[in-house]
This record gives sequence, C-alpha cells and structure tokens, in this order.
Amino acid sequence: MRILVVRTDKLGDFITALPALYLLKHHDPNNQIIALVAPLNRELAMACEFIDEVIIDDGKSSVMELAKKIKKAHVDASVTLFSNTRVALAQFLACIPKRIAPATKIAQIFYTDRITQRRSEVKMAEFEYNIELAKALFNELKVEYPKPLLSFKDAAALYAKFCQEYNVQREVVAFHVGFGGSSDANWSLDEYVVLIQEVLACEKFTVVLTFGPDEQELCETMRSKLQDKNVIFYISKSGILNFAKLISNFKLFVSTSTGTYHLASLVGCPTMTFFADSLFASSKRWKGVGDEALQQHFMIPHESQRRDALFREVRGVLAHVG
Repeated sequence: MRILVVRTDKLGDFITALPALYLLKHHDPNNQIIALVAPLNRELAMACEFIDEVIIDDGKSSVMELAKKIKKAHVDASVTLFSNTRVALAQFLACIPKRIAPATKIAQIFYTDRITQRRSEVKMAEFEYNIELAKALFNELKVEYPKPLLSFKDAAALYAKFCQEYNVQREVVAFHVGFGGSSDANWSLDEYVVLIQEVLACEKFTVVLTFGPDEQELCETMRSKLQDKNVIFYISKSGILNFAKLISNFKLFVSTSTGTYHLASLVGCPTMTFFADSLFASSKRWKGVGDEALQQHFMIPHESQRRDALFREVRGVLAHVG
C-alpha cells in the first residue's frame, strides 16, 4: 500500500509525526511511505529509512498544483496528522480513495474518515495523537518503536571533528537560548547566563551555546554577556541533519520547548526542557519522542515567587549535572 502522511508545519511538529511514520512502514515492509512536508523538513525526512518518498509543500503553490504532485504519487490512503483546508482539498482533488484526518475545522468535509480527538484536552502527547490517527488505517498497529528513533553511522566522526576544531576535551552541555514555534515560555537571557555559570562552576563540562543560522544577533548578544574560554558559540549553518548528528553526542541539551528540543530527543540526547505553565503547552502534550528517562521537564509559572523558586531548583539541578 502506498500511504501518504501529511504534516506540513514546523520542525518540532514534524518530529512528533515520525513515530507514526515508522509504525506504518514497519507494520508491513511492503508499505511505501510518502511524507508531505514543509521545505524546512525535507532534509530530515529524507534521512529517515522508514520514509520512501518525500513531497514538498511550500504553502505557496496553488491547490491544483499540490493536488497534481499528490496524484503523481499514486496514493492508496492518506493520514493527515495536522489538517488545513488547502491540504485537505488537494487530497480530495487527487482522488485518494481513503483519507484519514482529525475531525476538526471545516477541512474535515474533504476526508473519508474523520477521527475525533479533542487534542485541547491533552489526554496524550502530540506524537501519541499522531499514532492514534495511524491506527485508524491499521487498527492492529503495534505502538512500539526504537529509541532513539534516528541514529547516524557517521555521527561519532562528525563529533570528533567538532571536538578537534573547538578543542573540546570534556563532555558537552549545550544551551539553546532562542525559541520559536509554539513555545511561549522561557528564561530571560540574563537568567540563562546564571544557569550556564552553574555548569561552568562544576569544571567538568564544556558549555556550547547553539544557534540557528538566522540567530547571529542573538549569538553576539550572548557572547557579550559570557566571556569565558570554556564557552563555545556554535551557529548551525550546515543544515538540520548535520546539527542532529552533532547534538546526538552531547551530554545534555538545555532549552525551551522548541524544535531543537524535539530534535535532541529524537536522536537520543538527554534533555532539560522548559514549558509554559498551561496544559496545552505542557510537557504532557509536547514531551519528546525519545526515551522519557532521558527527559527532564520544568513548567515555568507566571507568578513571580513560584517562578523564582523554580529557577533556584533548576540552578541546583545544573550544579550537579553528571
């Protein structure tokens, strides 16, 4: 069976789709899995051995153009993990026989099978909701998958090159202070400086600050706040796959709940992650797809006294890393 799986939003959202894609492929090795993704997720999708084909949707082409792309793939069934009217109508026009999607929004009228989920109730994590939709295609679908879900044969060699280039002689604790996507809670840059200094005081780790290719200004701001020879400022300019290979070797990845956190969990890096103090934005919904034993979750309260108390707790945890 040729199965189209649709998830055309941001990096973290796409990563929550990967367990479902893996399970659909391994349910029957003869299944051909076609992923419809946003351009920013193309490289990661193509690196997954359980994805056979990738269709790119830039969100700008017409519905008819998208429908033509999908029709050329000769799809037998589709599972849309996050729907909008555009992708729904394109699948309808492509005449896919079986089209599964959540029963939300007006877009649901274009699907043959509509699954009621009520994700706002957060009865499970985002990736578990995605698996539930996949089970609508194969009810007997097994829900176990390897953790880490994605690994690379050349990751160790890439890390060795990184260590040589930056003279890294200790294990790495990484901080990613920027955020975007659905994340709406984070520490201030000055608070991150304090947290970083706790790790530096241990004198056991090299601290690496990671930044996306468009975060040069943020990098320079943090560089001005931190002038320590044991801090490395790393701007990822070689693509998401190269970055994934690198962080898979780190001791710990500290960040808010954003795409890079999900990437770290995907490749097996231990994480310390900060979430908003609300059910919809919580770790209950947005926990990583990796081993839960490697994930530390903290909900940042709005109320100042509780926030200060949590900050002290996080400082204590970082002071005793490893």
